[in-house]
Amino acid sequence: MHRKSHSANTSMYVCLMVLILIFIAVDDVAARRGRARGRTKSRMQIGLPITGKYRDPESDQYYNNNNGAKITLASHFDYEYVLGHKIAFLCVARGTPRPQITWFKDGVEIFSHLYLHVHEWNIGKDKVKSKIEIDPATQMDAGVYECTADNMYSIDRRSFKTDFSIAFD
Repeated sequence: MHRKSHSANTSMYVCLMVLILIFIAVDDVAARRGRARGRTKSRMQIGLPITGKYRDPESDQYYNNNNGAKITLASHFDYEYVLGHKIAFLCVARGTPRPQITWFKDGVEIFSHLYLHVHEWNIGKDKVKSKIEIDPATQMDAGVYECTADNMYSIDRRSFKTDFSIAFD
């Protein structure tokens, strides 16, 4: 009799320990999920633009200048092109003085060549439109493109990620 009772107590003790461990594991997962949400939220908050007053008026005037370069229109971020066809990206910016637009591919400034052309139009006294065309597009044209608009007050950037697909006729 004594042996069965001891065995039953041991079984009950093991079951109780398993339940406690399950409870701790579930609680730990929930806590980690909660922390992950908080961490993501704070990361987003850090990425928000700084608004408000700066300590000295010169900084405030520089960072909150309405004449700074601003990109007002740009192509889609993710673009899939067909090999052998044309790729085109558009970037429109405004600012006083009129911003200059510079194009980059994978962090390196790009210039016109036989298969790549950069077109630029001045619109009014404070706006510029720039378009890059690659025709025909090859596998080497996949990557991250960026247009940068800048004037003496600020710089604005937009990125475009491209990858190719093969068209089967």
